[in-house]
Amino acid sequence: MAEAVAQGAFGKVISVRGSGARVGLLPSSRLVPSAVRATVGRFVSIRTASSTIIAIITEVSSENLAETDEHIAVASVDLLGEILPGPLRPKFQRGVTNYPTIGDSVDLISSDDLRIVYEPTGSDQIDVGTLQQDPSVIAYVDIEEMLSKHFAVLGSTGVGKSTGVSLLLNEILKSRPALRIFLLDVHNEYGRSFGDKALVLNPRNLKLPFWLFNFEEIVDVLFAGRPGVPEELDILAEVIPVAKGLYVQYTSTDRLGLKRVDPKSIGYTADTPVPYRLVDLISLIDERMGKLENRSSRIIYHKLISRIETVRNDPRYAFMFDNANVGGDTMADVISHLFRLPANGKPMTIMQLAGFPAEVVDSVVSVLCRMAFDFGLWSDGVSPLLFVCEEAHRYAAADRAIGFGPTRKAVSRIAKEGRKYGVYLGLVTQRPAELDATILSQCNTLFAMRLANDRDQSLLRSAVSDAAANLLSFVPSLGTREVLAFGEGVALPTRLRFKEVPAHQLPRSEAAISTVPSAAAGNDMHFVSAVLERWRGATSHRDVPNDPGIAERPLARTLDAPMLQPSLGLDPDRFSLLKKPLR
Repeated sequence: MAEAVAQGAFGKVISVRGSGARVGLLPSSRLVPSAVRATVGRFVSIRTASSTIIAIITEVSSENLAETDEHIAVASVDLLGEILPGPLRPKFQRGVTNYPTIGDSVDLISSDDLRIVYEPTGSDQIDVGTLQQDPSVIAYVDIEEMLSKHFAVLGSTGVGKSTGVSLLLNEILKSRPALRIFLLDVHNEYGRSFGDKALVLNPRNLKLPFWLFNFEEIVDVLFAGRPGVPEELDILAEVIPVAKGLYVQYTSTDRLGLKRVDPKSIGYTADTPVPYRLVDLISLIDERMGKLENRSSRIIYHKLISRIETVRNDPRYAFMFDNANVGGDTMADVISHLFRLPANGKPMTIMQLAGFPAEVVDSVVSVLCRMAFDFGLWSDGVSPLLFVCEEAHRYAAADRAIGFGPTRKAVSRIAKEGRKYGVYLGLVTQRPAELDATILSQCNTLFAMRLANDRDQSLLRSAVSDAAANLLSFVPSLGTREVLAFGEGVALPTRLRFKEVPAHQLPRSEAAISTVPSAAAGNDMHFVSAVLERWRGATSHRDVPNDPGIAERPLARTLDAPMLQPSLGLDPDRFSLLKKPLR
């Protein structure tokens, strides 16, 4: 292409305005047909006296051209940046300082110019794929800019969004092996995408003591996601600080000489993350109930005690309540385990949320986001963390009436202030229109894949500040693995194609299950009974293996060990395994 363009001018500038210009396209038999094809999305170079301006074609039209006009068409272009001569080699910079003038020559960009634009400027660049316009040019992303100013991956179901996330995170781990990554895996599909670099957590091996939950979060757990009863909330707000003070008395060396003190003098609030015991909490409520003579008032206390007992005894909440006080104040151990400090060869944590009770997922996410931010805040950002939130619209919805307020607030704090404390945010969503616009606006690097919904496209248009916002007209027609990259992390707004991801790094999604039933399915009563056994096992107190790689062990698997990672290893022999007799 470069040789063909060099033989004759492709067009010339006929008008200039602000960040754009209009180019008259000239007929030329000296250009090969493939080079003559000027269409939207193609880059052009405008030669000025002191630099080469890089622009992108956003519109081409031959309407209303006079017969005497020397142009065969007129193209609108957006000015993106310029290549300036340097002491060693030419260098690209965003923005335009030397505007073109009428009559300046315009050419289709050469591969050499594209390489100058996209060449890596330092060691902090990762290779994510190739340019759609010229597959010989590698598309690099600047890690420092992408992470420190947050990023988002947007795209409808089935366009390769999860695969793109796996590619980005694996490349980040290669380039920055010491960076800690925390991934909220909503559909349990990333468990094997990162090999031995990741610790996989699920309800069976997670220990998140209930006393780490702040007041709003523990209320959300106790009331199963519904608004709390005001009278019961008043009681809880009064007794939780007292229960925390009692625990301190139990663990202090001179506890025999201490007496119970007034809650106001303890110094703890209902949100202070220090241990307390449910036994103390219930006994304090019971003690207050015993002092009441009014039967209707006692019912409120009785309901609250029943509510606490019900949640404590529910096996689905075992990760919060089982042995929650064993070992005393284990907050340091919990944070060390969750956020990989030290990493011990596994700098990444994958939190699989599919096995958690639906009523408690929002509270768990809120605790994790809040602790990630607070640890960064109080450690002055010494150990950076990338917090990746899959299906982000679930936890930070645009509609304030949807979702859990503290979760939205926790994600919002990371988005607005996290970069100051080394806590970076990566958002992944298929419905950007349902995501809080303020949070999305904090993401300065966007990877937009195919989006068919009009509301999603319009919100994306408002979020992109680059001069090439016209590129967004391509969003509905992007192919699988194709992406429009905008923002600080890329040299230019770019249409690129993510590179192939190795098979062992591909997320395993249930969406990939064939609609054609397997011949080995054996849909008989044994099969149904085996499925029910796994189903019930998820809410029983039996010991269940937690290892996400359990399917890879040579030992025969039996069904009294239900796996809670439905997407994490759908083996071809899963139906024959299910038909084994129950013990």
